[in-house]
Amino acid sequence: MLEMKNLDYYEFLQISPNADADTIHRVYRFLAARFHPDNPASGDPEKFFMLKTAYDVLSNPEARSKYDDARVRETAEQTPLSTSVDFMDQFEGELNRRLAVLAVLYYRRRNCSETPSVSLPEIEKQMGFPRDYLDFTTWYLIKKGYITRADNSDFTLTADGVDFVESQRVNMPVLNRMLTSGTTVSSPSPSADLEDVAVKVTEPVQAAAPRTVTVPDLSMHNDRHTELADHLNTLLERRIVQ
Repeated sequence: MLEMKNLDYYEFLQISPNADADTIHRVYRFLAARFHPDNPASGDPEKFFMLKTAYDVLSNPEARSKYDDARVRETAEQTPLSTSVDFMDQFEGELNRRLAVLAVLYYRRRNCSETPSVSLPEIEKQMGFPRDYLDFTTWYLIKKGYITRADNSDFTLTADGVDFVESQRVNMPVLNRMLTSGTTVSSPSPSADLEDVAVKVTEPVQAAAPRTVTVPDLSMHNDRHTELADHLNTLLERRIVQ
C-alpha cells in the first residue's frame, strides 16, 4: 500500500520532474480514466485519490515549486542503499550492486537529461558502498553496453541500459525498490524466493552514526573473474525469462 507521505508524485505519474504543464495534464487524464472507481476493469479508489492529490500539487505552479524544493532536500538526505540492500554476498551481492548502479544512473538520466552523467564518488555515496570494490561491477555493465564511462571517469546510462531498467523493474523487486529508494515499494514477503528478489532487507537503521562497511577481498585470477561473470549472467538471464 502506498502512503501519501512517501509518495513521489513524479514517480507515481511516471513523468520527468521537468515535465511541462501539458504533459502533466495529459498523463493525469489518462491515469484518471484508468483508476476512476467507475472503471470496472481497472478502477482503484485509493490510487485515484493519490493521483488527484499529486495532480493538484503539480498543476499548481506555486505548490509544485514548494514540492520540488522539499523533494530535493529529501533526496539529499536520503539513506544509502546499503542500509536495506545486501551488497556483500559473493553472488547476490554483486548482482545487487549492478542493479544499484543502473538505478542510480537511470534516475539521473531521467531527471537530468542535460547532465546525465554521475561520478564514481556520487555512486559510492548513494550506494553506501566503497568505490574501490565497484570495478568488477562497472566493468561488467560497460561490457554489456548498459553504461558508458567518459574520459573524466563519469558514468552514463545508455539506451540499452534504459530499456533493461524499464523492462525489468516489474520482474525484479530489488530494482524497483532501489529506483524508488525503498519508500513507495513494500518489502518482499518473508516467503519470497531470494533468487527472484535478490535482496536481503535489514532492520531500519536507528543510529545516526556513520555506517562502517567491511568489504571482503574481491581480487581473483582472470579465470575466476570470468567464471563469476558467467554465473551472474546466468542468474540475470534466468530472472528475465521468468
